[in-house]
Amino acid sequence: MPERVTLSHGGGGSATMELVRSVFLPAYGSKELADLSDSAVFESPSGRAAFTTDCFVVRPLFFRGGDIGRLAVSGTVNDLAVAGARPAFLSAGMIIEEGLEMDVLRRIAESMGAAAREAGVAIAAGDTKVVERGAADKVFVTTAGIGFFDSGARFGPEEIRPGDAVLVTGTLGDHGIAVLSEREGIGFETPAVSDVAPVQGLVEAMKAAGGVHAMRDPTRGGAAAALNELASAARFGVELSESDIPVKPEVSAACAMLGLDPLSVANEGKVVAFVSAATAGAVLDAARRHPLGRDAAIIGWVSEGRPGVVVLKTRVGGLKRVEMPRGEGLPRIC
Repeated sequence: MPERVTLSHGGGGSATMELVRSVFLPAYGSKELADLSDSAVFESPSGRAAFTTDCFVVRPLFFRGGDIGRLAVSGTVNDLAVAGARPAFLSAGMIIEEGLEMDVLRRIAESMGAAAREAGVAIAAGDTKVVERGAADKVFVTTAGIGFFDSGARFGPEEIRPGDAVLVTGTLGDHGIAVLSEREGIGFETPAVSDVAPVQGLVEAMKAAGGVHAMRDPTRGGAAAALNELASAARFGVELSESDIPVKPEVSAACAMLGLDPLSVANEGKVVAFVSAATAGAVLDAARRHPLGRDAAIIGWVSEGRPGVVVLKTRVGGLKRVEMPRGEGLPRIC
C-alpha cells in the first residue's frame, strides 16, 4: 500500500479492494462485511434482510439523463435489488458547501424524492451538514438502504455453476461516458445519455423467470470489475464474446477516441446476471420486455477452466484476458 490515498483507491477496481482489505476489514472485523458484496445479508426477527450504504461525489451535479440525487437513490436501491432483496427504506445524508444555491439543493432533493417514488421506497431518515466554502465541492450525498427478501431463494457467487449464461440487461458504458463528456465539454454528434435508474422492477421480472444465480450492478470499474469479482468468488472461469456485448455507437466511438474499454466504464442502470443455462432464454425474454432491459443480451458463459479468470473472445477469434481495473479511469462519476 502507498503511504497516501490516491484517486485510484476510489475507482472500484483492484486498488479499492487493496484499501478495503488492508484498512477497513481489519479495523471493523464484521463477518457481514467480509463477503464484500453489494449489500450485507443478515437474519432479522422478521426474516432475511439486506443492508447497504454508498457515497456520491459526482461532478457535475447535473448531467444528461440524471443528477446526483437520482444517482444517490438509484445506486442504493440497485445494490439491494441485485442482492435479491426488495428495497424498502433509505436514509439520505447531505454534506453541503457554504454558498450552494438553494435552487440547486431544492432540485437535487426533488429529484431524490421522484426517484424514490419511482423505486417504491421511502426516504425515512436523513442528516444535513454544512461545511465552509472550499471544504467540499458543492454537495456530497450519502444514502443507506434496507430491503427484505420475499422468498428463501439464495443469490450470490456460491450459487454460480459451470454452464451458466452471463447476461447484461443493456448497453454498457453509458453513464461514465455521459458524465465525462459533460464534465470535459467533449461534443459528440450523438451525445451519450446516462442510464441511471432504479432497477428493482427489472430484477423482479428476471427473478420471476427463474434460474437467476447471482447479480451485480456494474458501477465503478464497469462490467469488468463486476465479472472479475464474481468469477474470483465463485472460483470458476468466465468466457465472454465481444461480438455479443451491447454498446451504443456513440459510447463505442467515445471510448475509442479516449482509449477506454466499455467493459470498464461505469453503468448506473444495468445488471450483470449469472443465469442457469436451462432458463437463460426465459430470463432474457423477461428482461427485454421491461423498459430498462430492451437491449439485454447474453454475452458469455461460465466454464470450469481458468478458475477466477475472465477472458474475451475477440471479433477476430482471439482470446484476451479481461483484467480487474486497477482504478477508475474516470474519477467522480458516481
